[in-house]
Amino acid sequence: MPKESGLKVVATNRKARHDYHIMDSYEAGLVLMGTEVKSLREGRASLVDGFATFYNNELWLEAVYIPEYLNGSWTNHTARRRRKLLLHRDELEKIAAKTRESGFTIVPLQLYFLDSRAKVEIAIARGKKDYDKRHSLREKQDSREALRAMREKNRGSA
Repeated sequence: MPKESGLKVVATNRKARHDYHIMDSYEAGLVLMGTEVKSLREGRASLVDGFATFYNNELWLEAVYIPEYLNGSWTNHTARRRRKLLLHRDELEKIAAKTRESGFTIVPLQLYFLDSRAKVEIAIARGKKDYDKRHSLREKQDSREALRAMREKNRGSA
C-alpha cells in the first residue's frame, strides 16, 4: 500500500479565530493511540473546546474531542483524554515564556495529517473583548460589500 502524501485536514477551529487574537502559530506532533488515529482518518474530531497547558515542562493538549473508534474493542481510547504535543525544546521554551505573560493562552487551530503523520497547529493567542469581535465582524462585512460593489461596477462597464 503506498504511503499517504500531502495534507489532509481533519478538523479546524474556526471559533478560535473569532474569539482570539492569534500571535504566533506552531506545528506540533501528537502522541496518539491506534484507535485515535483510525478515528481521525475517518475525519472525526472537534477542536472547539481545546486548549494546551504545561505539565512537567511538557505541553499537553486537553479537551479535544476525538470520538471512540466504532470498530474498536477494549483497546478503545477515552474521547477527551489528555494528549502530549511534540515540539522542539526551544519552541517549548518560547511558548512557555509567552504564556507566563498575562492574558495569553494556547489554542489549537487545525488538526491534520501531513504525509501520514498526525499534526496539530497550535497558536499563542490573547482573548478578544466583545467590542473587538464586533469590530472584526464589521471589517469583514465592509470588505465583502466593497468587493461586491466593485464586481457590480465591473459587470456594468463590460
